[in-house]
Amino acid sequence: MAGKARTTAFRPSLPIAAGMRVGLFGGSFNPAHAGHAHVAETALKRLGLDRVVWLVSPQNPLKSAHQTAPLAMRMAGARAFARGPGMIVSDIETTLGSAYTIDTVRALRRRHPRVRFVWIMGSDNLAGFDRWKGWTEIFRTLPVLVVARPGTLIHSRSARAARRFARSRLPAGAVRRLADSAPPAWIYLAAPLDFTSSTAIRASARVP
Repeated sequence: MAGKARTTAFRPSLPIAAGMRVGLFGGSFNPAHAGHAHVAETALKRLGLDRVVWLVSPQNPLKSAHQTAPLAMRMAGARAFARGPGMIVSDIETTLGSAYTIDTVRALRRRHPRVRFVWIMGSDNLAGFDRWKGWTEIFRTLPVLVVARPGTLIHSRSARAARRFARSRLPAGAVRRLADSAPPAWIYLAAPLDFTSSTAIRASARVP
C-alpha cells in the first residue's frame, strides 16, 4: 500500500551563515552600473562585511513597470558589476513574493536569525525613503549605512528619514562597529563620489 508522498515547503535562502555580517543592498538596478558597485564595495570594505547581497527587485512599487527592464536582464547586469567573492546577486524577493522591502527584511531575519544584517543604500534613496512602506520599521530593525551619491548630498541630509532618526545617527568614525550596533543606528558616509546614474544611462539609450 503506497504511502502519501511527503511535500516540503520551498524555502528560498541565501549562501550566508550564522555569525556573518551581511549587507542588504536593494534596488531595481535598471540598469546596474559602476555607481551601484561603488556603494556596495564601499559598504563591504568600510563595515567589514562578509557579504553584500544585491536584492534585485522584481518591480519597484514607486516606479513604472513599462520603464523597467525584464528581471533576467537586470540580474545579468548586476552580476557584471557585483564582482568578488563577497558579492551575491539574488532574486530572492521574487521567490519570496515580496512586493516591499520591509517584507523581505522580515523574511530574511526569520530565516537567518543569527546573521547580523545591515541595510545599505545610496543617499539618493535616503532622500525619498519616507515613501517606502514600513520605512520606520526598517530603521528600527536594521542598522543602516547611507553612502553619498552625487546630486543628493544636501537634500538627503535634510530628508524626512534623516530628521526622524537624527538622534540615532552615528559618526562616520563608528562605521566599523555599525553592524554590531542596536537599531535604530545609522551612518551617513561621505565616501568618494561616483557620478554614474541609471536614469542617465536609460536617457542616453533612448537617444537615436
